[in-house]
Amino acid sequence: MALRLYDTKTQTLRDFTPLRPDEVGMYVCGPTVQSSPHIGHLRSALVYDILRRWLTYRGLRVTMVRNVTDIDDKVLVNASEDEHWWALAYRMELEFSDGYRALGILPPTYEPRATANIQQMQELIARLIEAGHAYAASDESGDVYFDVHSWPTYGALTRQDVDMLEDAGDADPRGKRDPRDFALWKGHKPYEPESASWTSPWGPGRPGWHIECSAMARRYLGESFDIHGGGLDLRFPHHENELAQSSAGGDGFACYWVHNGLVSIDGQKMSKSLGNSIYASELLSTASPLVVRYYLGQAHYRSTIDYHDGSLREAEAALERITGFLERATRRLTGTRFAATEAIAIPSEFAEAMDDDLGVPQALAVLHDSVRAGNAAIDSDDLSAAASALGAVTAMTDVLGINPSSTAWNGSEDAANTATLGRVIEALIDQRQTARRERDFTTADRIRDLLASSGITIEDTPSGAHWSIDG
Repeated sequence: MALRLYDTKTQTLRDFTPLRPDEVGMYVCGPTVQSSPHIGHLRSALVYDILRRWLTYRGLRVTMVRNVTDIDDKVLVNASEDEHWWALAYRMELEFSDGYRALGILPPTYEPRATANIQQMQELIARLIEAGHAYAASDESGDVYFDVHSWPTYGALTRQDVDMLEDAGDADPRGKRDPRDFALWKGHKPYEPESASWTSPWGPGRPGWHIECSAMARRYLGESFDIHGGGLDLRFPHHENELAQSSAGGDGFACYWVHNGLVSIDGQKMSKSLGNSIYASELLSTASPLVVRYYLGQAHYRSTIDYHDGSLREAEAALERITGFLERATRRLTGTRFAATEAIAIPSEFAEAMDDDLGVPQALAVLHDSVRAGNAAIDSDDLSAAASALGAVTAMTDVLGINPSSTAWNGSEDAANTATLGRVIEALIDQRQTARRERDFTTADRIRDLLASSGITIEDTPSGAHWSIDG
């Protein structure tokens, strides 16, 4: 089955065919670093991490670009006398990076900052002016605007009639020919810091938000590339304006538009005005990063996630079932001829789910079915089936980035502590086994109770005693 993705522009499921064989160019709108990352930022980044991992598993070499918008109206507004705009932007960028890293999100191939691509933005603006699709403001403010009526297909991404749109609120309308025209370049204002201004053919100023992504996508991926991703809230005006200005500038731009759903809180839209935003640091303080990754990644990427009390507990319970099986199967197979098995391909049902518009919920169902089958195989002492299940579960969790045994989730210190704990437990189990052989049941029961009080469960089997840590 070929990979199919839902293309927001055509509003259809389309077979994915990359522009170049075995290669994929993907641009994802990254953060505007004016404040701390929230749960929605993490969810969006995770969606495209999973897509990237799946494309890689399918044998494609992925070039992924995720930008950083470090100059913007909001960045300037949130700066202060004690913290310059560029210092605020960098501090927030580091917070985003920390959140991505905590969730095991792979770093992008390129992560360009807007401020490092001003020349490319000006070049695109100049092309648009020359082609008659942009103009300098009539009030000599230094502003430059995109003429939405000059581009016949404006509104194609979101299927809107340009004459029915509300005014673009990204700049003072005085210099506009039409209130729906949007800013490509913003002339410097007296109350803005000089450091937030660059020289240009139209006067000192800074780029508009939309032109930034068009210029960076072109610089790092070329005139045409495969996938453009971002949150559903970016479809309009940001992505609509990107598509219009890039196309009007002569670029093919994105072949597929992919948008992830948003996150609500107890059924309400998350927003600062409602005071219900959950920030990344808060979320990561309530559960392990692996649990958070599982929670944010388990729903279909186009659906809305509703966060509520108990959400993380449900994810934690699901992960405990996976972890428990992996640990149990590894212990049971140690020392047998099934201990070192060759890498096992993921089940076809899992692949079919992932190929069908990244159907993670269905893929997770296959994963948990394999866990149940593996536990049943261990119960019946079918070591061959247990080994197959262990290989399949390992492969599936690796693809999704949720393998609890992966080094991504186990630092060297944690691994050393786990190994030490394991040796202590094994020694106590050996003592218990010796006591049982010598019919010293008082000592055997005392050791069992000691382990149980510490959350360690002993499972006596025909092949010996095995232990697991309770969830």
